[in-house]
Amino acid sequence: MPNDFLNNMNYPMRINKYIALAGWASRREADTLINEGKILVNGKKAGIGQKVSGTDVVALAGETKNKQYLAYYKGRGIITHSPDLKKAEVDIATRIKKDYQLEDVYPVGRLDKDSEGLIILTNDGRVTAPLLSPTSGIEKIYEVEVDKNINSRFLREIENGVNIEGYVTKSAKAEQKSPLRFLLTLKEGKKHQIRRMCAALGYQVQSLKRIQIANLELGTIKPNQYRKISRSELTEFLKILKIK
Repeated sequence: MPNDFLNNMNYPMRINKYIALAGWASRREADTLINEGKILVNGKKAGIGQKVSGTDVVALAGETKNKQYLAYYKGRGIITHSPDLKKAEVDIATRIKKDYQLEDVYPVGRLDKDSEGLIILTNDGRVTAPLLSPTSGIEKIYEVEVDKNINSRFLREIENGVNIEGYVTKSAKAEQKSPLRFLLTLKEGKKHQIRRMCAALGYQVQSLKRIQIANLELGTIKPNQYRKISRSELTEFLKILKIK
């Protein structure tokens, strides 16, 4: 599954790390796929612990099936990947398998447990790297509610960059919608970034919803439901990601 992001990684690397970076599964889940013979390297079944180079062709067995692209609304309390079963956590894959019998798609990217909103589900491995690479600059829009009234200084600092534990966030766009709510457009995605940005400025996030990724909008989907991405949306989406 060659793409610019994976081509720029340091090789050789363990096959389960490659699979995780490609977005097919977590490293732990990758080992399961390898044991099941579903990962191929240069047309041959991969082995646990195997290392791959930048010239190897890594494929998910059955990847030639029709590609699917879904817009999914992750509800609050749902885990994106790798749930803690001891805490009875439920992840997206389990939820969609139970509710819709969907087993051939996976979520691209993450939203933390207490956040909600748009997640792309697909079986097209080409999407993962350009969508998640910090250098791709793909816009994502969030609806944020905080615990006290927003002022112009807060919006200005959010837009210009906030120091979160030694890292200054990239420039963003903030649009106030009410005394406590604003829309935030980001081109990066550090862990818990929005919550950390707000906390650094003395605010606490009360609710956080992602409403758009690139040209794809959450729209009227209800929590834990999905819709198929239309042909025209998909054409524009793949163009933005520079996927031919």
